[in-house]
Amino acid sequence: MDNMFELAKQIIERTDGKICKHCLGRKLSRTIEGSNNIERADKVVQELNINLDDANCVICDNLFDKLDDDLYKKIDDKINQLEVEFDTFLVGSKISKDIQERDDELSLEFDLTVETIKKEVNRLIGLGIWEIYDKEAQFESQDIVFNVDLINEPKVNIQINPLYIEGKYNKFKRGIPQTKWPCTKCKGRGCEECNFTGKQYPESVEELISEHFLKATKGREAKFHGAGREDIDVLMLGSGRQFVLEIKEPKIRKLDLKSMEDEINKINEGKTSYHNLHVCERKRKAIIKQSSPDAFKVYKALVECDEAYDEDKLKDLLNLGEIHQQTPLRVLRRRADMIRVKNVVDLSYEIIDDKTFSMTVKTEGGLYIKELISGDDGRSHPNVSEILGVNAKCAQLDVIEVSEK
Repeated sequence: MDNMFELAKQIIERTDGKICKHCLGRKLSRTIEGSNNIERADKVVQELNINLDDANCVICDNLFDKLDDDLYKKIDDKINQLEVEFDTFLVGSKISKDIQERDDELSLEFDLTVETIKKEVNRLIGLGIWEIYDKEAQFESQDIVFNVDLINEPKVNIQINPLYIEGKYNKFKRGIPQTKWPCTKCKGRGCEECNFTGKQYPESVEELISEHFLKATKGREAKFHGAGREDIDVLMLGSGRQFVLEIKEPKIRKLDLKSMEDEINKINEGKTSYHNLHVCERKRKAIIKQSSPDAFKVYKALVECDEAYDEDKLKDLLNLGEIHQQTPLRVLRRRADMIRVKNVVDLSYEIIDDKTFSMTVKTEGGLYIKELISGDDGRSHPNVSEILGVNAKCAQLDVIEVSEK
């Protein structure tokens, strides 16, 4: 007998011939050529003149018989029930631990490095889905995941992965936070104080776009990830601030983003606008969040002083460079108390009157402009107030530009 069939003979003897073609072919994947495990097993059957068709497999308990038309009908029923739209997918399965252990033990006994039974099950189900729906299986990133429980009667569940939309936003109206703020009194449950909305503010940059995407995608929930954030009373101008909108469990993924962008901007005219909307990968939400402290930002501040300032001292502001800022008192309850060292990159000013001037300043991300001006009881040094020798405050602030990283 040819040596290539010697391993097959040993496995058949070890299992007393009670092994299905899937399990036999899988163990022979490195010794016998074939396009699949059934083809390899058929070569053995022909060479050894044996019959495995009626074998009650001692490895898998004939698990592969469950991968039949009834299973694919359950898959189709679940897709139709959810009315889910997808182009890419992945398959995960749940099979008995006893079966997996028997499969691993046989590989270990014969020192075989071959595909596990679970991988073959997933691959075969995935092949069936591809043949029926002409959709692509992807391991790194996929629209949905079919979770198939094969321990008893097959059950099918579908995990709908999030849809990520990246873009930039502008904010043209003060008093709108970037994200939804729960009511401070009821913590989002709803009370008289918040008119039973559960929100401290009626709208946000997040909600003014997410409500449209939730409706279009039939998604369950939306989450907004911004590249930093401006204060509620600060405008976001220029080319805008980067963000990623995460839509959880979207049933519809094919969207006309340009039309949606135009419609959303028309509805929100005078409040917010959203630009360059496009589908992105999951990793982008982490990238833009991590890039915020490294990005440069340009602000325009209206500075008001409680008494007349010396115009000659304004020139000293041009020398502002390294700034040491202890966490501002106004955000101390939600930020770690620490000293941050940031740099002013460029600064210019324009006199308005003897107590008022505007200041345009380019800084590293993470520098608090309001505290740069007021000094925050000495927690920000150097600062505009101490340089001018008068108490100064930021009466109005706009973000002019946020650089990309």
